[in-house]
Amino acid sequence: MRFTDKVCFITGATSGIGRATALQMAREGGKIAAVGRDAAEGQEVVAEIKKLGGEILFLKADVGKDRQLAAAVRKTLARWGRIDVLVNDAAMMTYEPILKITSKAWDQLFAVNLRALFRLCQLCLPHMQHGAVVAVSSVHAHQTSANVVPYAASKGAMEAFVRGLSLEIPHTQARINAVAPGAVDTPMLHDNPNIKSGAEHLSGQIGKPRELAAAICFLASSEASFVNGTTLVVDGGRLAQL
Repeated sequence: MRFTDKVCFITGATSGIGRATALQMAREGGKIAAVGRDAAEGQEVVAEIKKLGGEILFLKADVGKDRQLAAAVRKTLARWGRIDVLVNDAAMMTYEPILKITSKAWDQLFAVNLRALFRLCQLCLPHMQHGAVVAVSSVHAHQTSANVVPYAASKGAMEAFVRGLSLEIPHTQARINAVAPGAVDTPMLHDNPNIKSGAEHLSGQIGKPRELAAAICFLASSEASFVNGTTLVVDGGRLAQL
């Protein structure tokens, strides 16, 4: 199994892609540090992973707040002494024109979508050897639509961060890559007012969280030992249609 005895720190682990990734890594022997904001959903994930016979530590934290992130990493290290895999999945979207969005809303989105990755790399990389970092980006980094500019900008910056950091850290310490999903059957997709109103039309395939989890697990595993500093688009062909 690809993650036997590996400590896997996953944000956004209580729903959607993050949850599917936590479950898959647990099935493959991983010790899961599951970060999420909702305690009830966190306990559901704990129950699911324990049913699989896996080890899990649920960490209630808002990834947009540095102190809570640092506390989550400290608790993980106190439990297992190291971190082998970091999956940065937690994210948020806004649905307002640039001329109307507030600076506060912009800053909050970037804190969750981009600064959290930056801080987690600072906190986790010193404790990693032959590790892997996987950031969850979006096809919006490549082609986007109106009224989601902050989200698209944060994901574009995320992919630039991945490319740059891959040049700064030795591959023997960790590889860093990103996955860019298209439309995926998650709460974020169904809560999108552009989808609800018909302003944005879904064409083609809608992915399942487990399909993105499969791609994330590949990049986090030794199977991807020659993959570094890149973004894997996993979108069912959606980007080609935009």
